[in-house]
Amino acid sequence: MDKKKTIIFTITIVLYMFFLTPLFQWDIKIMAIATLLIIQILWVGRVFPLAYSSILLILILSFNFFSYDEVMSYVGTGIVWLLFSTFIIANAFIKTGLASRISLKILRLSKGSGSLLIFISFILMFVLTIFIPSNIGKSSLVASVLDGISNSLQKVSDVSNLSKALFIGISYVGAISCAFVATGASSTIYVYGMLQSISTEVTYLSWMFLFGPPIFIYIILLWLILTVYFPPGKIDRSSIIQLIDERLVELGKVQVGEKKMIAIISLTLLLWITQSWHGFSIPLVGMLGAALTISPLIGVWDWKEASEKVNWNIMIFFAATLMISDLLIKTGTVGWLVDGLSTRMENLSSYLVLLLLVISIALIRVVFVNVLGFLTIIIPVAIAIGENIPEINTLVVVMAVFLAGVPGFFLVTQSPVHLISYSFNHFTDRELLRIGFPSAIAWLVVVFLSVFYWQLVI
Repeated sequence: MDKKKTIIFTITIVLYMFFLTPLFQWDIKIMAIATLLIIQILWVGRVFPLAYSSILLILILSFNFFSYDEVMSYVGTGIVWLLFSTFIIANAFIKTGLASRISLKILRLSKGSGSLLIFISFILMFVLTIFIPSNIGKSSLVASVLDGISNSLQKVSDVSNLSKALFIGISYVGAISCAFVATGASSTIYVYGMLQSISTEVTYLSWMFLFGPPIFIYIILLWLILTVYFPPGKIDRSSIIQLIDERLVELGKVQVGEKKMIAIISLTLLLWITQSWHGFSIPLVGMLGAALTISPLIGVWDWKEASEKVNWNIMIFFAATLMISDLLIKTGTVGWLVDGLSTRMENLSSYLVLLLLVISIALIRVVFVNVLGFLTIIIPVAIAIGENIPEINTLVVVMAVFLAGVPGFFLVTQSPVHLISYSFNHFTDRELLRIGFPSAIAWLVVVFLSVFYWQLVI
C-alpha cells in the first residue's frame, strides 16, 4: 500500500474507533453518517478494490447496525441479480459480432455527412443502451469504430473538428443514454429499484416514456452546441461510406450466433416491455434472457465463458450500495438531515427548492467519479425531500435529481466513459472543459423543464 492510501486508511480507522466502537456512545444517526463517510473514503480513495471495501462495509453493518442475515439478504435481491443478467446478455451480444454490425449499419445512415454522423453516433449510443447495459462496454465499442473512421479520414483531409465533436459527444451521451431504459447501467438499475419502492406504476415501458422525451431533446441541443463549437467542415462523403462498407464486408454475412442473439434479445425486450401485462418481474425476465444465451442449442456460448464476463466485484459493490442506502433510511438519518434542510427552505417555493437542489447535485457531482456511489447518497435524500415538497410529486423530485447527477461535463476524471474517449487522443481536457459549460447549462435547463412534463403525465 502506497503512502497516500496508507494515510487514507489510517483516517478511516480513526473514524471507526471514534464513532463505531463501545469506547464512545453516539446517536445511531451519527454512527450512520460516520459509516457513510468511512465507506465513501474507501471507495473514492480506492484504498482497496471496490469489492473488498464493500466486504468491510458488510462487517461494519453486521457488527453495529443489523444482523448478519439481514445484511446478506441484500446480496440476494432481484435488482442485484438483474445486474448479473445484464452482464451476460450484453457480453453475449458483443461476442456474436451483432453489436458491431448494428453499429456500422446505423452509422451508415449518416450518408457520409460529418454533421449527420455526429447526430447518428448519439442515436447509436441509445440503441446500444437497450442491448448493452454498460456505459463502458458500449462506449468502448462505439469509440473504437469512430476512431477507425477518424484516423482513416485524417489521411486525406483535416477532420480534427469532427473527431472532437464525436468523441466529446459520446462522452456525454454515453452517460446520459443509460437513463433511457431501466436496465441502462448499474446506476440506472439502482434508481429503478428505488423508484419502484415509491410507486409500482414505474415499469420498463413507462420509464422510457418518462425519460425519453427530455433526453432526446437534449441530444438535439448537444448536437447543435458541438457543431457550433467544432464545425465539421466539408468532408468527402464517399470516403466515410466506403470505410463503413469495408468494415461490414470484414464482418461477412450474418452468422448463426447473431440470429440466435436477435431472437433472445427480442424475447427479453418484449417481456420487459409487457411486464405490466404478464406480471413477471424485470429481474426474472433478465435471468431468463441470460440463461437462454448459455442454453444448449439455443445459446451462443457456454457457462464457463459467460461467467468470466460477469464482473463479480461490481455485483458485490452494487449490493453494498443498497445496504448503505437502507442504512441511511432505516436509522432515520435521511429524515433527520432533510428536517434540518426543510427548516431553512420552508419559505421558498417548491419549484425554487427543486431548482436549487438540481443545481447543487450537478455541482457536487464534479468531485465524484463513481456515479453509483454518488446516487447511493442523494437518491434517499431526494425521496425524503420529495415527500416534504407539497406541490411536486415525489417521483418527479427523484427523477430530476437522478438526471442531474448522472452526467459529468467538465473533467476527464468525472466518468470512466470520459477516460475511454479521452484515451483515443482526439480532444484535450481544456476542450472538454470549454464545451462543458454550455452543455451542462443546457442539460440543467432540460432537466428542470422536464419537471412540468412529468407533473402532467404522472
